[in-house]
Amino acid sequence: MPLLDWRDARHFDASRNLPCVLCQRPTPMRSHDREPVHKVCAEDWCDHNPDSRRFHS
Repeated sequence: MPLLDWRDARHFDASRNLPCVLCQRPTPMRSHDREPVHKVCAEDWCDHNPDSRRFHS
């Protein structure tokens, strides 16, 4: 699977860190659905759940 492209500034919340929905560590990153998630966590989750579109743009 190709890496997710989250270069769009909407994937970054400079105002606060929230717990990642997958690992629970703080992150300023947001998925396209505004879920707090590290890019690496989302990529790992997508690798293990190839039929899901959860973190895809």
